[in-house]
Amino acid sequence: MMRRPMQAPPMNGPRFNEWIQSPKVRVIDHEGENLGVMYTREAMEQAREVGLDLVEVSPNADPPVAKFLDVGKFKYEAQKKANLARKSQKTQEIKEIKMRPNIDDHDYDTKMKKVVEFIEEGDKVKVTMRFRGRELSHGQLGMNVLQRVAEQVQDVAKVEAYPRMEGRQMLMVLAPK
Repeated sequence: MMRRPMQAPPMNGPRFNEWIQSPKVRVIDHEGENLGVMYTREAMEQAREVGLDLVEVSPNADPPVAKFLDVGKFKYEAQKKANLARKSQKTQEIKEIKMRPNIDDHDYDTKMKKVVEFIEEGDKVKVTMRFRGRELSHGQLGMNVLQRVAEQVQDVAKVEAYPRMEGRQMLMVLAPK
């Protein structure tokens, strides 16, 4: 009699039924009762009698912990939980605010409202001071404006990257506290 080769084990998700490699497992039934340590084959037979699969839920334990579950439903629930976790996490973006060294008070106030709004949303803010023509020779004016920005937002943000020159621009990065 020629035996068929076993199918390849499932690539994603937990091992179940024939793919559990441990000879003995700690078994928890479908109602959450601990049935104790038993041979894997015996546990698989009991799971089949109930109409469920034997799913390895904690493979690193000694012996591994297996439960009577419906594999399809278990994978579906795990995928749903992962999607929810991915959806609820907030990615931090870097927003950019551009200013000039001789910015007027009203323009400055408007841009500062946006800076505070971005920081309260949890985003980092890159404040860029652009210099044109002869403004470049008056770098201290730009530095004064950036220091004023840092002082004004010190309650809600911290300076992550202090002002530095990059070509014709002076950059500063603010991060939420």
